[in-house]
Amino acid sequence: MAAPGRRLGFFLLLLGGVAFYALCLSVAEVSVPRLLEGLPRLGTWIARSWPPDLSELDVLVYRGLETVAMATVGVSFGALIAAPVCLLAARNTGISPLVALPARWLLNVLRGIDSFVFALIFVAAVGLGPFAGVLGIALHTAGSIAKLWAEAIEATEIGPVEAARMSGAGRLSVFLHAQLPDVLPQLSSILLYMWEFNVRASTVLGIVGAGGIGQELKNSVDLLLFDRVLTILLVILVMVTLIDQLSAWLRRRLS
Repeated sequence: MAAPGRRLGFFLLLLGGVAFYALCLSVAEVSVPRLLEGLPRLGTWIARSWPPDLSELDVLVYRGLETVAMATVGVSFGALIAAPVCLLAARNTGISPLVALPARWLLNVLRGIDSFVFALIFVAAVGLGPFAGVLGIALHTAGSIAKLWAEAIEATEIGPVEAARMSGAGRLSVFLHAQLPDVLPQLSSILLYMWEFNVRASTVLGIVGAGGIGQELKNSVDLLLFDRVLTILLVILVMVTLIDQLSAWLRRRLS
């Protein structure tokens, strides 16, 4: 009797999933006719984008470097915030659950609010420009880095930790001498991955006035300057490809 019950439960779960997906399609207003109607317009815009406008290539390259700078500084600030919080959130560092639970809640809040939203808030607080983007990236990235770092710390071998504790070492000494050497390559790899990810994510922060090449992209789209849009997309593609290759090379060296 158990097998038919499981099959019925699976069927009901599948039926609920299909119904939920159908509801999502409706709410998202997915329309194939609208897509087919818009494709010729998109084709016209693509045709108008060639050849790319290189007259302001130096400005666009500088904006690309501004985007990389935003991501780099934002991730470094996020790592500084994440370092103490990940120790509080990890379950095997000897921290009281009364402290660890609020720390994990804080990480969920920081991770749950996208850097785009944080940047929008900071634009209102500190004004237009890349500094708002740096702050937005820092807060969101701090939550992501701290969670991944805490998980890496929790996966460390228990033997060296117990041996260090039995020798009378304090919590900080246990972490520095028994846990950190084991997870340092993984922590560094996570940091590099978050840097790589945020370089890509930072390209859209300019839409809310947070600087970078995204601001140039929005201005060009608003003015229907499709040849300039193509140039911006090419700059973004080259920039992201170089960052991806550099990050992958560094992570291979750390592994």
